[in-house]
Amino acid sequence: MTAAADDRPVVVITESGGVDPGGGGALLEENGFEVVVLAGTLPIGEVSGPSSERRRAAVAAIIGLAPFGANEMDQLPDLRIIATTSTGVDMVDARAAADRGIEVVGLGGVATKEVATHALALILASLREVQAGMDVVRGGGWTSELTVTPPDIGRLVLGLVGFGRIARETARIARPLFGRIVATDPFVTESEHGVELVEFDDLLDSADVVSLHVPATADSRGLIARDALARLRPGALLVNASRAEIVDSAAVLDALESGRLSRYAADVLDGEPPAADDPLRSHPRTIVTPHMGFLSTSSLERYELDPAGAIIERFAR
Repeated sequence: MTAAADDRPVVVITESGGVDPGGGGALLEENGFEVVVLAGTLPIGEVSGPSSERRRAAVAAIIGLAPFGANEMDQLPDLRIIATTSTGVDMVDARAAADRGIEVVGLGGVATKEVATHALALILASLREVQAGMDVVRGGGWTSELTVTPPDIGRLVLGLVGFGRIARETARIARPLFGRIVATDPFVTESEHGVELVEFDDLLDSADVVSLHVPATADSRGLIARDALARLRPGALLVNASRAEIVDSAAVLDALESGRLSRYAADVLDGEPPAADDPLRSHPRTIVTPHMGFLSTSSLERYELDPAGAIIERFAR
């Protein structure tokens, strides 16, 4: 694709969700696109470099985690494709995009192994009481000062809420460790890795560890609320390496205080980033990481390049 600068199709990069847009921008320019990078985050405002008129001519957008709805789409009237720098596309108003004939493309499968590994790391760090051990050592103590005893993981039941790519990989790598693995997913009828498919309520009743692996949708938001937490075995572990919106944070905090949950291990909290005073950041029975489950040297390269590649491929059709 070669053309004079003013005739090149324009791709706007709104905000990249923490991913360096440089590699993708260079790839687009090598393939005949003009790249417009916004100076700030949404809502769409000033741009760096090309004029606002060029921005409005955008036929494709690469977006990060900020909400992208009808208002943003209307400021880009020629938009045909929205490519996200994340596996999920829940930040995009799907109905608004469909009404305008805009295709939405996520990064399915980019960080499957990374997120699954991170989920298992959170599980193991919690069950093996790694934080308690570190606190003892940092306080000058040793084994005799420990006040907790880790459970025998081989006797525990791991429950996976959702059984898509990431949950299946989690099951595969966790299978040798747990006595039993169960999963619930209304869209899945065939299992693998020795996982038993069960109903949602049955999973809550039987699992010692509940790990969340579902996207944020109208059906999944608030899925783990007070009624679901009340069904869990006393002292259960809840792990969320998916989306913060799936859990009721206030209910989780209460469950930690009451002992219904032994620990909450999460890679996500409400907000990106969450409020500095969010009590789940510093609660003594939480392990929280800063939405880093997707990161590795390999996945980061794909997050930078794949959205651009998706746009190039679709315009080459």
